[in-house]
Amino acid sequence: MGFRISFRSTIILTIFGILAVFLPLLLMKAGILDPYPAHIIAMGGVNAIMAMSVNMIVGITGQLSLGQAGFLAIGAYSCIFFNLDMGVPLPLAAVCAVFLTGIAGFLIGFPVLKLTGDYLAIVTLGFGEIIRVVFINLKALTGGPNGRQFPTAMLLNGELALVVVTAILVLVLALLQNFLRSTYGRAIMAVREDEVAANSVGVDIFRYKMTGFVIAAFIAGIGGSLYAMVVGFVRPDIAQFLKSIDFLIYVVLGGMGSMTGSILAAYILTYLQEFLRFLQDYRLLIYPLILIFVMLFRPKGLLGTKEFSFVKTVDRLAGFIFRKTGKEKTGA
Repeated sequence: MGFRISFRSTIILTIFGILAVFLPLLLMKAGILDPYPAHIIAMGGVNAIMAMSVNMIVGITGQLSLGQAGFLAIGAYSCIFFNLDMGVPLPLAAVCAVFLTGIAGFLIGFPVLKLTGDYLAIVTLGFGEIIRVVFINLKALTGGPNGRQFPTAMLLNGELALVVVTAILVLVLALLQNFLRSTYGRAIMAVREDEVAANSVGVDIFRYKMTGFVIAAFIAGIGGSLYAMVVGFVRPDIAQFLKSIDFLIYVVLGGMGSMTGSILAAYILTYLQEFLRFLQDYRLLIYPLILIFVMLFRPKGLLGTKEFSFVKTVDRLAGFIFRKTGKEKTGA
């Protein structure tokens, strides 16, 4: 029975994953979805990946980090460096960039994770600013304040950007959800809930904090590589403090500890930012207003700590249809 339930869940999730990847592509082929909205959706996917990175360290591990934009910048610049300067093929360059970002997270995690609370937030904030200043001054590798640009041939445009970003988003979400259900994932969440209790039952606090931090850095590296390939232009400003705050807003709005909630919030706010562009600078007031309303009426975010379940949704829908069909037959 357990195997059949697992197999059934896998089939349902696979179907939804395929629909998520190819439905936008079919809409573009039919002329219903234009290239510009497709680009916005692709950027929403990149932001959703970054939201998962922040949620991994803030919502799952329980450590307040304000430097994830620094890992985004490392991933983006590394992807360009490996491809243009080292001559590595683009897909392999992206993989190398992700691993380099993970290594950076591992090295930074040793001194940073010795701290907790506000001190950790301040140190990670400083880390992001250090990365930004370093990239500004490494002009030979990063182009300085002017940044670096990908050749047009290297960009993910239109249909390709939408398919690649969505496919990677679905894959990262699936892998992350499986990890969180594993022994390691439950140990990390135990550390988040109560470090003293977790330590008393033999959980290595620092080890699992480091695991969560490195995984968050890996995911940010994926987001950085995709950002470079979709936008095609990277400046040191993407490592600034305000960018990290944007990603944190996605997590707060979607729900700390809810990956699907963070993804939903990232897509909503990315589209909303473009939809309200006619307001010019006044649209920057929208984020604070949204946060105020969320904190007042839904302090835990859209989904809180819950995850949207495609399997349960299918079960509810099937149950509703069967009940309705049964009533019609009984009435007949």
